[in-house]
Amino acid sequence: MRDKELLERITIDSRVMARKPVIRGTWLTAEYILNLLANGATKEEILEEYKGFTQEDICACILFASKALRKRH
Repeated sequence: MRDKELLERITIDSRVMARKPVIRGTWLTAEYILNLLANGATKEEILEEYKGFTQEDICACILFASKALRKRH
């Protein structure tokens, strides 16, 4: 999947989660998913816990964070 397609999975809406980036169609923030990964959760555990969530959604969170950090320089 290309970067553009992955990033389309992340949305920012003033009416949802105070404009925090979320996975399209959910209330799960990219920050929350990244925090789960940082604290040792595996992709498999996340996918099991959040039905309907996909491997691509997790990749989108990681890519979004990477792009956000790149913009800071």
